[in-house]
Amino acid sequence: MPKLIKRSLLLALVFCTVFSALSAQITPEKYTSDYLNSIRDNRALLTAFFQQMPKGGDLHHHFSGSVYAETYFDFVVNSDYCINVKTLAIFDKMPSANADIRKFSEIKAAGGLNEIRYQLLRYWSVKDYFAGDEASDKHFFDAFDKFDLASKGVPKEGLLEIKQRAKAENVQYIECMYRSAKHGLDLSDLKPYAAILDSLLGQKNSNSLPIVLDSLYAQFMRRGIEGKVAKYTKDIEDIHSELMLDDNAFTLRFQGYVTRVLEDQVTLFGNLVASFLSAERSKLIVGVNIVAPEDNPSSMRNYWLHMQMFKWCKQHFPKVKCSMHAGELTLGLVKPEDLNWHINAAVREAGTNRIGHGVDLAHEAQVYDLLKVMQTQQIAVEINLVSNEFILNVKDDRHPITLYRNAKVPMVISTDDAGILRTNLTEQFVLLANRYKNITYTEIKQYIYNSIKFSFIEEEQLKLKLLNGLQQQIAAFEQKLQVMQLRR
Repeated sequence: MPKLIKRSLLLALVFCTVFSALSAQITPEKYTSDYLNSIRDNRALLTAFFQQMPKGGDLHHHFSGSVYAETYFDFVVNSDYCINVKTLAIFDKMPSANADIRKFSEIKAAGGLNEIRYQLLRYWSVKDYFAGDEASDKHFFDAFDKFDLASKGVPKEGLLEIKQRAKAENVQYIECMYRSAKHGLDLSDLKPYAAILDSLLGQKNSNSLPIVLDSLYAQFMRRGIEGKVAKYTKDIEDIHSELMLDDNAFTLRFQGYVTRVLEDQVTLFGNLVASFLSAERSKLIVGVNIVAPEDNPSSMRNYWLHMQMFKWCKQHFPKVKCSMHAGELTLGLVKPEDLNWHINAAVREAGTNRIGHGVDLAHEAQVYDLLKVMQTQQIAVEINLVSNEFILNVKDDRHPITLYRNAKVPMVISTDDAGILRTNLTEQFVLLANRYKNITYTEIKQYIYNSIKFSFIEEEQLKLKLLNGLQQQIAAFEQKLQVMQLRR
């Protein structure tokens, strides 16, 4: 054999030996990190990567907005509801005679069901949305009222859909804003309280307000709010048990919530008390939230009052955790002076445990002091990339995620309303890795662990079990990825 060939074979053997040794020294975590960095600009490869990766929990999750519109459509068709073919309004019973209102069975018999289906999917979600159709935030928030009747018809089907989809994309936990705990009391004779609350709001009188709230709370208790709460919690526990929502691979818990756009602040406070009572009395209801458009005129006018109500409830129900939609605002949506205090108030006044969205952070007064408080007190922020982009047109370097990251504020990645937005948790991580390339794989894993660590699960053993299971699943994912890539 010629010397040149012998030398080439020897060099090849040495190279293979060295390569094998180096490969053996590279840990699965390091290999996975390097692989992720190599595919940051390829969204198809990123999707395959994050689809398989265990993602922990989705902590910012609205039930009705997370069920896909196709499910709502199937329900109204199978129930033979009625539809106004011009306005697309849905009715469970035929209203007064109107040539534009027809039963779905009639539309199906005439062969027009596919066209109505397409129209409703666009009406109830962002499917095929074109900028210029209408304002994106209006299209999004209006969808909830449009499919409200349909969403009420699929409480079980919707929860099972959410669970099955979560398990299919390797999500282990969801904290679902499912149904609000409305007090259900007759408060018509308490109308004078509304004027008192309005006056105290105008004065920003935080000294007298707790006395008024004490009095209202006493009225709620005398009128039997605890009985209403008991029924609500039983309904939640019954459906959770019936559907067997918890299993070895998945866990679901609920958040109670109040709707901030209510004009009647006495009713709103009653609903808030009911939510805190229910969270105190059921392990399945792990927290309380406040929802609906933050820029709504009633929301903006009463924001200070709502934060004081939360502060009162936190003092009276100290074990109950809460997350708040705060800072879901941007320049141009509201006046500049309305951008500089909402997150501050939720953190410093209301005592929130987590912040939902927090998009207007850069405009907040004394922003660096605020970030220090959030970091010190470990107040996590729920990052919703697809939602923030569609509703507020906030993305890339306009998003405050870098501010939170640099200040070491704990973050979790979540979906908000996956059904309306036609997204999932996988896509949130794809955007995260693609848009913010300086966020390391180690940090991404920490966000995933945060989704269990900063969940409101009360049972410490359960939380520890989920964390340990998540660590094992991620380790297995990393090892499998390394083996598969090295075999190529």
